[in-house]
Amino acid sequence: MTTISVSQLEEARNALAAPLYADVAGDVAVSFEFFPPKSEKMETQLWEAVRMLEPLAPDFVSVTYGAGGTTRERTHATVARIAGETTMAAAAHLTCVEASKAEIDQVAQGYWAAGVRHIVALRGDAPGADGFVPHPDGYTNAADLTAGLARLHPFEISVAAYPEGHPDSASLDADMDNLKRKLDAGATRAITQFFFEPETFFRFRDRASAAGITAEIIPGIMPVTNFAAVQKMAAMCGTDVPAWLGRLFDGLEDHAGARGLVAATLAAELCRKLYAGDVRSLHFYTLNKAELAYAICHLLGVRAKGTTA
Repeated sequence: MTTISVSQLEEARNALAAPLYADVAGDVAVSFEFFPPKSEKMETQLWEAVRMLEPLAPDFVSVTYGAGGTTRERTHATVARIAGETTMAAAAHLTCVEASKAEIDQVAQGYWAAGVRHIVALRGDAPGADGFVPHPDGYTNAADLTAGLARLHPFEISVAAYPEGHPDSASLDADMDNLKRKLDAGATRAITQFFFEPETFFRFRDRASAAGITAEIIPGIMPVTNFAAVQKMAAMCGTDVPAWLGRLFDGLEDHAGARGLVAATLAAELCRKLYAGDVRSLHFYTLNKAELAYAICHLLGVRAKGTTA
């Protein structure tokens, strides 16, 4: 027979007394990321998402940006409309890919003229298989881009952080040095690549603190609704996918509703553990699906303005 000590018994009682739901105080600041629509149907979905999440009063919402003129135009139009037709602060993604400094500066000037004061500055990934190659007359990396934007206007600038290291970085230390250069160049905060275990973020935050970084680092949260798609994205950005995550989604390929329930539960639990580690800001990669992000925020005590928990 196994003997249980008094301390073990007390620990078990405390665990049983803990709530079964991801309830926190509701004092979490949230932000959401969207991507620009490619069709009329996707545009309808995007604006349904925007309108559903707007009452949660996010700190900001961002819109992604890719290489090529058409994508840039869609991003600009989406950001300008959010800034002009909603109560939310809109942040525009901007990358160094396939554009000169003059071209990028022109885009940034256009955002400023449209009332956009927040830029997410990224190096970006080239559309081809050869990897990122700077434009001959362009910005060489995100730190260079950040410095250029800071010279144009007093933009609020967010940059990317990689808890498990950027795939192109020689080492974790080199990656941290690059993050510090971006922040020193004028960035306000960093938003992390998605991850699936809270310890991943906490270890990264500790390393950043040890490196002398004092700027806010916001965890990026990716709710998993399509496990195969997330596996593919994770492989591209060097994010570890734990085995337990695959087991939880195994057999749910033809059950979209069940996948959504599992995704909301997992993301809310991750956020609750981050909250317990003193995280008070969260950035959600929505994939333009508002219902899931809304449910997770609800579990975290974030309510529509004017309502109570």
